[in-house]
Amino acid sequence: MKVRPLNDRVLVKRIEETARTPGGLYLPDTAKEKPIEGEVLAVGDGRIGDDGKTTPLQVKQGDRVVFGKYAGTEIKIAGEERLILREDDILGIID
Repeated sequence: MKVRPLNDRVLVKRIEETARTPGGLYLPDTAKEKPIEGEVLAVGDGRIGDDGKTTPLQVKQGDRVVFGKYAGTEIKIAGEERLILREDDILGIID
């Protein structure tokens, strides 16, 4: 199953953080927070302005991004959790 985001939306795969603290302790799943980093899997065509012209997105497929903790909508694709969010919800691109 393929999903292609529309307009200014982006499909992101969350990047899981390590389950270990710097001190060497393992964290149970209940103590972990949702990751705020992810990899862009697909992007929409762009934002449609008031004049009807499409402005391309600044992010592209393969970018590693930071987004808000509660941003976007979670969906399941082929049993895997993905996140669809607007480009405005993306806080930055990690180089």
